[in-house]
Amino acid sequence: MSVTIREVAAAAGVSTATVSKVINHSPTISQATAEHVQQVIRRMGYRPNKRAQSFAKRATKNILFLSELEHGVGFENPHLFEMMAGAEAALARKDYGLLVKHISARGLVNSFADIMDSEYVDGAIVHASVVSKETAALLTDTAFPYVVIGMPDFANRLCWIDTNNSVAGQIAASHLRKKGYERIAYIGGPKEDTISLHRLNGVLEGLGTAVPAGYIRHGAPCSETGFQCTRELLALEKPPQAIICANQYLAFGCVEALRRSGVAIPQKMAVITFDDFPFSKVMEPPLTVVNLDMYDMGEQAAKIILRRIRNPQLLVQAYTTLPSLIERESTRREGRD
Repeated sequence: MSVTIREVAAAAGVSTATVSKVINHSPTISQATAEHVQQVIRRMGYRPNKRAQSFAKRATKNILFLSELEHGVGFENPHLFEMMAGAEAALARKDYGLLVKHISARGLVNSFADIMDSEYVDGAIVHASVVSKETAALLTDTAFPYVVIGMPDFANRLCWIDTNNSVAGQIAASHLRKKGYERIAYIGGPKEDTISLHRLNGVLEGLGTAVPAGYIRHGAPCSETGFQCTRELLALEKPPQAIICANQYLAFGCVEALRRSGVAIPQKMAVITFDDFPFSKVMEPPLTVVNLDMYDMGEQAAKIILRRIRNPQLLVQAYTTLPSLIERESTRREGRD
């Protein structure tokens, strides 16, 4: 873990402002104090923040976007590119550029000092997928402007924004209830998937009643899980009338299982999922979705990082981009079973 300016100040028995002045060779600091602080800096191996030192002279006008960008990520996590596009658009309006760097959670910890002391960017938008508790501790103690896009799944003092997945779940459940569906099931990702669990919590709150045994299913967030879980739901003594799928891959498998089983959508089973891509518009029938505007979230992240560059003490922990319902054929029901 890199040494912070606060730790140097504490070891030297001076304020952080004094350490900063010594680093920047301020003439207001006595020779004795400067030599003492420099000794502590060398002993502790402290590396001054180059961006902070050069900020008064110039700004790079670049923001770094940190995320995992493995092969196939465009299919597995299409949200990521919507976020990037929104951030780039908002930054461009302020004459800033967006640089993208692939990194893992462990890689971010290992190269944290180099990234945060960099002279080629003024701040960073950090995707929550690469934020661990160890990274959070480093980010919390840095003067480098950053914002995490997506709420970390642990208690923290980070600056972050996210969309409200619990509200999205409530919207899905409330829509099905208004359409007259009473027996409603949920197919979600693995139990440690916080997005899926937040959506499930919202669904349960929206339903307001106990869910029958076997109506909540979990598995890998893929079409195979959607297919298998739907088969299991259809095999229940009293199958549901509607299924909420936590993502579009699960929904894809769900729809295929219903088709192979001869269950008409929405006449015999309603299906609703989240987000408006990649499959909802092209499946038969087109799916009703609770849409989450990731482009807007990218824009909001960019606006926050620019505010933090101006005011490094600004701390934001907030939900943004409220979900909205897009109704299509998969939940349009004329009568009840």
